Order: sequence, then structure tokens, then C-alpha cells
Amino acid sequence: MARAQSVKWTREHLLIALNLYCKLPFGQFHDTNPLIVDVAKKMGRSAGSLEMMLNNFASVDPIQKARGIRGLPGIAKNAEAQWHQYFENLSTLGPESEQLLHDLFTADDSKEVSLLAGDKAEFAPSKTPDGPTEVMANRKVRRGQNFFRDTVLSAYGVRCCISGINVPRLLVASHIKPWGKFPEVRLEPRNGLCLSSLHDAAFDAGLITLDEKLAVVLGKRLRSFFPQPALEQSFVPFEGKIIQLPSKLAEPDPAFLAYHRNDVFGSVNQ
Repeated sequence: MARAQSVKWTREHLLIALNLYCKLPFGQFHDTNPLIVDVAKKMGRSAGSLEMMLNNFASVDPIQKARGIRGLPGIAKNAEAQWHQYFENLSTLGPESEQLLHDLFTADDSKEVSLLAGDKAEFAPSKTPDGPTEVMANRKVRRGQNFFRDTVLSAYGVRCCISGINVPRLLVASHIKPWGKFPEVRLEPRNGLCLSSLHDAAFDAGLITLDEKLAVVLGKRLRSFFPQPALEQSFVPFEGKIIQLPSKLAEPDPAFLAYHRNDVFGSVNQ
């Protein structure tokens, strides 16, 4: 049988593959995954070639590399260069890759594409401004937000890293260093934690934090509201417990957590 003609890896295809790597659990990188089959077909590629590229990116991921994941010689070296370019320029390439992935599935700009299901694309309405000018100006922001959320939730197995809650609509990709104050790390996966809405609100308000060992710390301000059985049940059982760590890509940056402990948590609990 004649061998199928190979399809060149274009810049756009590599950006889509990097985006896909961020969104899928490591165990889903196989050419029988319906999502990989679908994305590859839309790019005019074979599912096998996309699977190979995803696994080569895994060999560059520091978390997977520490577990002994190895890529194919030569191809892995190219993947490493692409990886570093992508993550060193995530503020621009993250939203761009999200837009490319979005456009593979739909031309409807009022929808966001989510891959949290792992084997299919799902669609949710965008929170869009009213006028066309405002929509265009905010498109990059919306794509970036969607990229960050799907990436962080996927890295943590779509579970709150404190409570283990596994209901996507109740989960938030929480920023360790605030979105508004630190635009340079807005889309950095290591600036994210997958938290339930309640734990996200508490973390954002400086009522809880994580220590140097990634264990949960409750603040004096939160404790001042005790006794409240429902409140205590949501926090006390997790005090001193190490959070569930991500399976890839997004292990929280110690410097970001130090900022949260000192400047957010510290200012509330003096």
C-alpha cells in the first residue's frame, strides 16, 4: 500500500497542537480519541501525527519529563523549541492558539469552545459586550480567559485542588497573583489553581492561602466567623492538608504563592 503523503507542520498547526496539549489529560493523547481524530481531520492531518506531536510535547513538559517521558529523537528537539517559544510568549500566543482552535470548530464568535470533556468539543456562550467594536476589542481577552480556564482545570483533573469537588460549573481557574495587577502572568498556568467557587472566593479575599509545602492555611479573619457549622465544614477538614497537585504543566509557582501569602493573605490577617 502506498504511504500517505505527510502534511507539513505549519505554525498554525503547531499552535493548535500546543493548545490541545494544554487542554487534554496525558492519558488522552492517543489516535483513537475522538477529539484528536476530529481536530486532526479538520487540520487535514492524520490522527497519528497529532498524537505523536502531543507526546513529544509531553517529553518537554517539566512535570512529565520528571516522570521519565521521552519523545522521538529529532522531533522532540523541534518540539522543545516550539514549546519554549509558546510559553515564553503566552500572553500573545495563548489567545492566538485559542482563536485558531475556536475557528476549527465554529465561526460563531458568540461561543467559546471547551475541551474539558476530553473526547469532544463543547460550546458555551461568550460574555460579549453589545457593540461590534467592543466585541472585536475584547475577543483576545475572552479567548485568553477561556484558554487559561480550560488549561488550569484540565491540569488538575477538573477537580478543586482543595476539596476535590468535580462539577465543572462550580470550578474556577483562580489566579494566584491577581489578574488586574499582574497582566504579564495572566495566562501563565503556574499562576493558576483549580478551586471551587467558594474556595476561590476565600483565596481571592485572602481568607486562606497555601504554605511553602502547598498545605492549606486558614486565616484569622476567616476564623473570626466561626462557629458556623456549614462554613467550618467547608474549610476546617482541609486545614494543613496538601492540595492535589496537577498532573501536568501547571504546578503552582513558589514565588507567586509567596506573593499571595505576604501581600494578599498577610494584609487581611495582620
